Amino acid sequence: MKIYLAGPMRGYPQFNHPAFRRAADLLRLRGHEVFSPAEHDASIGLTVTGMTGDPGEIADAGVSLRSLIGADLAWICGHADALVVMPGWEASAGARAEAAVALALSLPVWGLAWFLLYGDDAPGITSVPAVTS
Repeated sequence: MKIYLAGPMRGYPQFNHPAFRRAADLLRLRGHEVFSPAEHDASIGLTVTGMTGDPGEIADAGVSLRSLIGADLAWICGHADALVVMPGWEASAGARAEAAVALALSLPVWGLAWFLLYGDDAPGITSVPAVTS
């Protein structure tokens, strides 16, 4: 199955790349093809070592946040069979947008822990939480 891995990045040290790497590895061990936005960042030369997760650091590195999110959404629209969300996704504007796109495309959306335990028999996520202040 082609899975897009969604989760929080902004506000996390190193933009949460270590957690994305671990989650992608676990999904691949189960035979899935995984698109990880953290790996995409690295593939275009974005080095997050030492970064605090402040969104300004992306621009300071010469990378457009619009291009990053555009590539992520394009992969979901063009390739994904499903979306798996990491813990904390509900508080992430980007992950909520990715989940909303997947749901709009009638793709299944699963929480990482449930999916790792039950595969595609896991209970699915059927809505995106509203933004609260």
